[in-house]
Amino acid sequence: MPAGPARVRPLVRGAVTCPRPRPDATLRLFLFHHAGGSHLLYRGWEQLFPGDWELCLVDAPGRGRLSDRPALTDADELTDFLERELAPWLDRPYAFFGHSMGALVAYELAGRLARPGRRAPLWLGLSSCGAPSTGHGAGPSARHHLSDAELRDWLRAVGATPPAVLDDDLLWRVFAPTFRNDFALVDTWRPDPAAEPLPVALSAFGGGADLLVDRPRLAAWERHTRDYRGLHVYQGDHFYLADHRHLVSRQIVAAVTAVRRAAVASIA
Repeated sequence: MPAGPARVRPLVRGAVTCPRPRPDATLRLFLFHHAGGSHLLYRGWEQLFPGDWELCLVDAPGRGRLSDRPALTDADELTDFLERELAPWLDRPYAFFGHSMGALVAYELAGRLARPGRRAPLWLGLSSCGAPSTGHGAGPSARHHLSDAELRDWLRAVGATPPAVLDDDLLWRVFAPTFRNDFALVDTWRPDPAAEPLPVALSAFGGGADLLVDRPRLAAWERHTRDYRGLHVYQGDHFYLADHRHLVSRQIVAAVTAVRRAAVASIA
């Protein structure tokens, strides 16, 4: 009986998990997770993209394969760390997509990589995160100072965490430090108010019923790029991704494809 196709083994290097390695990939798409989360937010997404794309799922320290490293509570420090971790992966065209905390990290990292002499991302997708010109990325500005009871109640109210984690005291004790560290990073994020609009194509994404980031704060990303590709709003709350990953992935492919075609046309 003929053997079936060999199963592709994920590749894990430091902060990057590549579920479907493609040495000949024409593009790498880096996906950045939310506060309190990990690369598992994007589990199975590699099946949603073209076969010549390589997905790179990025973990912040303190989770996944980096669970032995202390979590970082400063946006600049996390950006420094990821800039070093991703450097070996930026040898071909690439794009960023970040959700919530992951969006602000992707934005900060894109700003550094767009400097003269660097290879900038082709496209930046920012999800469920308010633009710098509208204040904090998501949520109130002192969540990391809330008591355990207050923080659990707040997470329940916004629907940002599975009830199993919030209702189980043992699970909560495991995850609470990660939530606090990540919220400290988001709540103390102070983007450069004098930063020039990015020379990178940018699209914004969000949920229409998001209690943390409303449509005007998402639309304000237009001020932070020279090539705004629009706002895409889906039914759902802050974690609309859970129900719309197929639609979101299609929009990512469409946006990146359009940017790549425009780049080719500009040099033709």
